[in-house]
Amino acid sequence: MVPKHMRRHVAAVYAFARTADDIADEEHESIAEDDPIRVEHLREFESQLDVEDAAKLDPKWSWIFLALANTIREYEIPKQLFRDLISAFAQDVVQKRYATFSDVLDYCRRSANPVGRLVLILHGYKDDELYVLSDHICTALQLANFWQDMSVDRGKNRIYVPQEDWGGLTEAEIFADTANDKVRAMMKKQVERTAKLFDLGAPLVKHLKFPLSLEIKVTIAGGRGILKKIIRQNYDTLYRRPSFSKFDKVKLLCKVIVP
Repeated sequence: MVPKHMRRHVAAVYAFARTADDIADEEHESIAEDDPIRVEHLREFESQLDVEDAAKLDPKWSWIFLALANTIREYEIPKQLFRDLISAFAQDVVQKRYATFSDVLDYCRRSANPVGRLVLILHGYKDDELYVLSDHICTALQLANFWQDMSVDRGKNRIYVPQEDWGGLTEAEIFADTANDKVRAMMKKQVERTAKLFDLGAPLVKHLKFPLSLEIKVTIAGGRGILKKIIRQNYDTLYRRPSFSKFDKVKLLCKVIVP
């Protein structure tokens, strides 16, 4: 659904984000997932943003930054959005716990919100009010993914639920094969606060032109759909990761197109 003239620019942004994420999570299986050397590699990758002479770009990444430089120049994109993404990826390598919800939101501000702002910029929108609405949606999507992936993050020794919300729970309980009542109550709180963020960001759709308006509407519906699946599992995502079947996806798209 992306307009043809914009596809190469979306591809350049995606290549940057995808490669950075791979460096943080999957690059060199011989390197431990939480090894700071991954952070060093991310810093090397980030440094390419400041290389003005194409001949001096690192050959293994030059194709990305040649394309990205053109996109940044054509759309006048602040490089800080890309630096924020790198910052979040680097943090994910070394930080496995978060003390407060504010800490989690700060991570989302760098890991998710830049993506929404980049999408708006590429579609010709540069408005602070729209950025704020987009931030609500992107943060909510990131949080929904966290709650969806509790069983996955268990294997990575990651807990994104802020410690201030644990209410006396131990890590063993949060990493159990199934959620007890206290864990369910903790997750209920996270789901409810995430749903409110989707509500805050939803008005963005009416400010956008088609087809972006439809894309964002589907995206919000998908995020809310994951929250509904978590609720149907009685807030237990430890024993099974909630996900969409093909039928769910078709049903969701039909519901968005024909409310």
